[in-house]
Amino acid sequence: MTNRDTKTLRRELEQLKGQRDKLQSQKKELAQQVKNTQREIRQHEQALVIVKEVGLQTQQQLQYHISDIGTMALNSIFPDPYALKAVFTERRDKTECDLLFERNGNLVDPLSASGGGAVDVAAFALRVASWAMERPRSRNTLLLDEPFRYLSENHLPEVGRIVQELSQELGLQIILITHSEAL
Repeated sequence: MTNRDTKTLRRELEQLKGQRDKLQSQKKELAQQVKNTQREIRQHEQALVIVKEVGLQTQQQLQYHISDIGTMALNSIFPDPYALKAVFTERRDKTECDLLFERNGNLVDPLSASGGGAVDVAAFALRVASWAMERPRSRNTLLLDEPFRYLSENHLPEVGRIVQELSQELGLQIILITHSEAL
């Protein structure tokens, strides 16, 4: 073996050592990245659990506000009322809320199974509940155009009383546009 062959082999050996050192350094960096990524995944999973729990609590609060306020409004107007139910379901990887009427354990679509008056009363209650849940609250004025247009005339005195009571209790000015003289 000549001196030149020895130099070439040493140069190749040094290059291989350099490549080895570079690969070992990259291996350490990648191991650290894997470790960091695993930690981030655990943190994201923990955050997801927290978000789901907050979502469930929010749904429960919404069910209370929507269902109870809507049901109270329907009870105060009709002798055999529906109960308003907020039912949360998963669709297309998102939580959606279905608003249904319930009577005698049967859930029905409000628009297809009940009269327009019941839908009007429930819609009014939803507007008030929505305003009451706002944080921060918007102006304390609710402007409604014919909110009870499908409600029969004989129920309008009760509606007027309820609107007045809600207005006073909540400190909410309710302005109704109507063609009825009974309100």
